[in-house]
Amino acid sequence: MTAFKLIKVLKKQKQILKQLIELYLYDFSEFDNKDVDESGHYGYKYLDHYWKEKNKHPFFIKVKNKFAGFVLLSNHCHILKNEQAKSISEFFIMKKYRRKGIGKKAAIKMFDMFRGDWEIRQHPHNIAAQKFWKNVITIYTGNNFSEKELISKKWSGKVFIFNNEQK
Repeated sequence: MTAFKLIKVLKKQKQILKQLIELYLYDFSEFDNKDVDESGHYGYKYLDHYWKEKNKHPFFIKVKNKFAGFVLLSNHCHILKNEQAKSISEFFIMKKYRRKGIGKKAAIKMFDMFRGDWEIRQHPHNIAAQKFWKNVITIYTGNNFSEKELISKKWSGKVFIFNNEQK
């Protein structure tokens, strides 16, 4: 497996993250059918929140000191009502680095860094993400998680829920 680093994104690196998010949103447009705006950007309205809110954490994923992706962690959950519950709001591995175990290792490292209740959501049309997260969470929890189908005004799709405090 390829070695990687999970690095907290500093506020002064926000523009780098913003650019990587544009790549992610381009990939994701296959599922949410969004278009770019008049300036040619998708835009991510929550970006500034990652430096203003205490329960939001942005991380770069780097391989050999090169950007390979990012993780945006928050406490924005749809099922879990515990304010300390965690959620991966966005998770992106650039195509060049996919299928090398980097995403799996980065997810596990993130889980290990933040103990407690977790809620992991996937878009209903993103079958690859559903398989990825089910595999990672099955391995990480020893199959000790629940899987729900959520349909609400704010979110529709698969949700995996687990707790890693005893891990």
